[in-house]
Amino acid sequence: MDHPTDADFQRLLTLRSALRRFLHWSEEQARAAGLTPAQHQLLLAVRGHPDPRGPRIAEIADYLALRHHSAVELIDRARDAGLVRREADPDSRSAVRIRLTPLGAAKLEALAGTHMRELAQLAPTMRALWAALERDDGRGPTPKAGRPAPQRARPAQ
Repeated sequence: MDHPTDADFQRLLTLRSALRRFLHWSEEQARAAGLTPAQHQLLLAVRGHPDPRGPRIAEIADYLALRHHSAVELIDRARDAGLVRREADPDSRSAVRIRLTPLGAAKLEALAGTHMRELAQLAPTMRALWAALERDDGRGPTPKAGRPAPQRARPAQ
């Protein structure tokens, strides 16, 4: 696609507007549950992490697009609020894993249900936008969802 069309701009507007409305709504839901939006994201990063031991601080910083020291400060505040705890990583003396406390798990669980229902409301819009992209591009979006993999420098040949 060389030059965006009017329809492309309309789809971008629809997508960005839907995402911004969802994010605003999500932040309000977090506040109503007694969390800051950042704490909600932290709890989700801990619970959604694939390793059952919990994420390391560097992984949380990556999930939340924070610098390491900012992630540490957020974790400290969440720990002080009784939402998370630190545990030593059994495989590395220098690493710490972050786990949810029962309070953190309960708050996240309460928010997750409402968020899944809200996302279900957005699904038809997202599917329609996806289908339009596939029709216009011919190749469609890449099948891998989420953040793109970091680009690694190729070795010199």
